[in-house]
Amino acid sequence: MVGVFCCFTPTELMLAAGAVPVGVCGVSEEPIKDAEKVLPRNLCPLIKSSYGHVITDTCPYFYFSDLLVGETTCDGKKKMYEELSKIKPMHVMQLPNRASGKNEFNLWKDEVILLKEVLEKELDVTITDDDIKNSIKDKNEERKLLNEFYELAKLEPSALTSSELYNVSYQAQFKFDREELKSSLRKVIDDTKKRYEEGKCPVKKDAPRILVTGSPIGGCVKKIIGTLEESGASIVAYELCSSIRSNRELIDEDNPDIYEAIAKRYLNIGCACMMNNQKRIDLLDELIDEYKIDGVIDVALQSCHPFNVESHKIKDFVVNKKHIDYMAIETDYSETDTEQLRTRFEAFIEMIEDKK
Repeated sequence: MVGVFCCFTPTELMLAAGAVPVGVCGVSEEPIKDAEKVLPRNLCPLIKSSYGHVITDTCPYFYFSDLLVGETTCDGKKKMYEELSKIKPMHVMQLPNRASGKNEFNLWKDEVILLKEVLEKELDVTITDDDIKNSIKDKNEERKLLNEFYELAKLEPSALTSSELYNVSYQAQFKFDREELKSSLRKVIDDTKKRYEEGKCPVKKDAPRILVTGSPIGGCVKKIIGTLEESGASIVAYELCSSIRSNRELIDEDNPDIYEAIAKRYLNIGCACMMNNQKRIDLLDELIDEYKIDGVIDVALQSCHPFNVESHKIKDFVVNKKHIDYMAIETDYSETDTEQLRTRFEAFIEMIEDKK
C-alpha cells in the first residue's frame, strides 16, 4: 500500500508495481488539536488533519502504507512531509512551479522516472514497461467511467443529487479491487440512467445549476454540499482534486514514450499551485458552457494561499467573461460557520432564481 496526498501523483506507477495507491489526506477536525502541538494553528486544516491522524494513529490507511509519496504543491505540505519522514518512508516529487516550458517538463518527466525507481527499491519489485502500459489502460478505463458519470449531471434537471455526484467520485479512491471498482461505476451509471428515464429524478426541475471549484472539500462536505442542497441548489459540477480536475484528461496510450505520456497528462492538471494557471480558467470555461452553470462557488480552505489568491482571477473570469454569478468562501473543518454559510448560500441561490 502506498499513501498519496495529491492528484499530481501518478498512481499508474503504484498499480504497475502491484501496490495499492490510497489517499491519506485528512478530512476530520478531530485530530487537528493534536497536530497543533507541532504544526502552527494558522495552517491549512487538510495538512493539520493529515498529520494529526498520523501522530494519533487513527488512520488505518497511513498505518498500513509501506511508503508515502508527496509532491511540492505547497510550502505547508513540504514542511509537513519533513515531519512525516521521521515516522514512515517518504518520497517527495519535485513539482515545477510552471506547467509550460521544456525545462519544467523535463524536470517532471525525470521525477516520474525517479518515482518508478523509488517504488522498485522500497517495495522490492521490478516494474516493466508492459506493467506501466497495462496500468495506464486500467486508469484510463476508470477515468472514462467517471467522466461518463459526471456527464449525467449535464441533463436538465441533473440526474444526480449534489451529494451523489460528489460521493461516488470521492469514494472511488478507496475501492482497491480494480475490476470491482469499474464494475460498480458501470452499475451506478446504468442505474442512474434507468432511474432518470423512469421519471424518478431527485432534483427539482428549476434548481439553480452550481459549479463548485477550489480547494479540496473532503473535510467540509456536509456544511458545503449539504447546506447548498438544503438551500435549493443543484451542484452539477465539481472542479476539484477528487473530481473533474483530476479525471477529465486521459493518458495518451499511443505515445511510445510512456514516461513522457504520464508526465504530460499530470502536468496538465490546472491547480492553483501553478504560476500563470490558465489551464484552470480553460477548464472552467468549458464546464460552465457544457453544464449550463448558473453560478460558481469558489472554496478556499483557511490558509490555502494559492486558491485564496487565485480567487480574484477566477471571479474576474466568471463575472466579466462568462457573465454569471460568483461567490468566494474561506472555511475550515469546523462546524462553527455552518449557519453563516447557510445565510450566504440562501442569498446567493435567491439572487440567481430572481434572474431566471
